[in-house]
Amino acid sequence: MKDQPYTSWGCYPVARNQTALPLFHRDAPLPPFSGSALPRGQGRSYGDVCLNPGGQLLTTSQLDRMIHFDPSTGILRCEAGATLAEIIDIALPHGWFLPVTPGTRWASVGGAIANDVHGKNHHVAGSFGHHVTQMELLRSDGSHQLLRPGDDRFAATIGGLGLTGLVTWAELQLRRVRGPWMESETIRFDDLDEFFALSGSSAQSHEYTVAWIDCLARGTKLGRGHFIRSDHAKGPRDRATPANRQKMAIPFTPPVSLINPVSLRLFNTAYYWRQLARAKRGFVPYQSYFYPLDGIGRWNRIYGPRGFLQHQCVLPPSTAHAATHALLAEISRSGQGSFLVVLKEFGSLPSRGMLSFPRPGTTLALDFPNTGAPVFALLDRLDAIVAEAGGTLYPAKDARMSPALFKSGYGDRLQYFQSHIDPNFSSAFWRRMTE
Repeated sequence: MKDQPYTSWGCYPVARNQTALPLFHRDAPLPPFSGSALPRGQGRSYGDVCLNPGGQLLTTSQLDRMIHFDPSTGILRCEAGATLAEIIDIALPHGWFLPVTPGTRWASVGGAIANDVHGKNHHVAGSFGHHVTQMELLRSDGSHQLLRPGDDRFAATIGGLGLTGLVTWAELQLRRVRGPWMESETIRFDDLDEFFALSGSSAQSHEYTVAWIDCLARGTKLGRGHFIRSDHAKGPRDRATPANRQKMAIPFTPPVSLINPVSLRLFNTAYYWRQLARAKRGFVPYQSYFYPLDGIGRWNRIYGPRGFLQHQCVLPPSTAHAATHALLAEISRSGQGSFLVVLKEFGSLPSRGMLSFPRPGTTLALDFPNTGAPVFALLDRLDAIVAEAGGTLYPAKDARMSPALFKSGYGDRLQYFQSHIDPNFSSAFWRRMTE
């Protein structure tokens, strides 16, 4: 059936000529399609990895059944269209939680596998693919393949951008928790030196570490922000369960972006000084800790009809400090800031996926309103800094990086990965990188 034009969560680009083919059962064959096909879960990727203009989308939002859950072991098997939120709803009352989670609980399991998502605890738990114990892959030739860690096609499918076939179901090993609360400490810091010192020491003592950066700060204030280190609360177990509801929603897309240099500078300054004490500890519900933006429905609308672009890079340890400083300095000079700025150090646990983004180093993620030529020029300058530092970008968040930067970051694995691509699967991102 024909659908309305599709976009990613960033609302850029727009794919106007693709057909949606809904899937309803994991044992059913793929519906007949012409051209190329691409699985699509909740569409929470930011760029064009979830778009297939001129082809078909195999939409899995109805392929969302829970198959089996063992509360004694934390092993859960579900269809690929199930969301992380649905897993939490089932598992948390039994004392289990996601071992790794991105910044939204509305992503599908299939999408989390395809992009090998990471979270604030990468230095301890690795990425999502480390906790997939097995999965089934449906290829366009009709074959159902059971994949397990150690299989080449398992490695190609983890972080494989949905190109190796359709994941019909996956089995995950969840992690034990005592309840829905997090014990968290927020530390206000003044510069990048302090961030790296806090990150290094906190990795030894806390499971979750991440920082928000004021990317419009200048001079001696460059790199200032808030460092948040946390753990699942060990008690008390009798704390009331936090409400699990959306606080508000953006009802419509405004004619222009509400994110501009004036609003950004006001927000960043107010947010930095919202905590007057140097450090603050307390209990916070898991929803507001892991998924603060999920409390605002359709928050992506605030960027207006042209949407936004995210730039998320990873920088090797040897160049991370200098390159992060250079990136923030370039952003500050441009005046085109972001209020969603995440800075974190990855751990050294090797990813299981051939094209997985996480690797040892520092990752910086920013959202920029789509202002047209000015923001694209800024992103090109940021790319040049990343490339010179030996870093790369995250495909799940990208809508415009060059094939050269992609190949420099993933080139040593690309040829082997390509041998596992389903010949009838493709995406806008993949064609942009390889054609």
